[in-house]
Amino acid sequence: MNEINVVEVKDIVKIYNTGEVKYEALKGINLSISKGEFTSIMGTSGSGKSTFMNILGCLDKMNEGQYMLNGKDISKLTDKELASIRNKEIGFVFQAFNLLPKMSILENVELPMVYAGVSAKNRRKRAMEALEKVGLRDWVNHKSTEISGGQKQRVAIARAIVNEPSIIMADEPTGNLDSKSTVDIIKIFQQLNDDGATIIMVTHEPDVAMHTKRIVRFKDGEIVEDKIVENRIRL
Repeated sequence: MNEINVVEVKDIVKIYNTGEVKYEALKGINLSISKGEFTSIMGTSGSGKSTFMNILGCLDKMNEGQYMLNGKDISKLTDKELASIRNKEIGFVFQAFNLLPKMSILENVELPMVYAGVSAKNRRKRAMEALEKVGLRDWVNHKSTEISGGQKQRVAIARAIVNEPSIIMADEPTGNLDSKSTVDIIKIFQQLNDDGATIIMVTHEPDVAMHTKRIVRFKDGEIVEDKIVENRIRL
């Protein structure tokens, strides 16, 4: 029996209406992502990659087509069910980190578990384990304003993995980082992937994409390339 793909999208169409003008951002996208893949989504501004990621992350809805996440038809879920999926099934990592400045690093990482109804004792344990994975166990009492950009992104990754999601979605996670911090973040993603995490990462940097296993390239709302990364760079 074949294992269900983590992501299965069929004929996805997304149309934006701006006044009298209709803009087709996605033109019948078909894509499957299986468990344990590390995939880069690439494309220029306006190619449709961000729209696609928003649909995968249940942040936006498609006009046509089908999106199955772990065998569940996302289009049939209520807003409350979608919120639960975003919290438990998907771990988000954003370019801008999106940390809360008044909270400690530990509290930032615990936040998704608060919404998921995890007990305080388990929250603390799991947050510490996640921070251990990203090398920040000794920084738990610091505020996000007291650490570097690279460290902030590591906190964001810890927050993304703390609910053990089916998939990690990273949107330009190295976009605001220097070259050393970029290497550190990619190394963490590779280790998480080695441990079984499924990762989809939007990036406009070809050298960053070369660290992943697969590159899917968008242009004008369509997939124009889908290839396995030959000579993948391991850190």
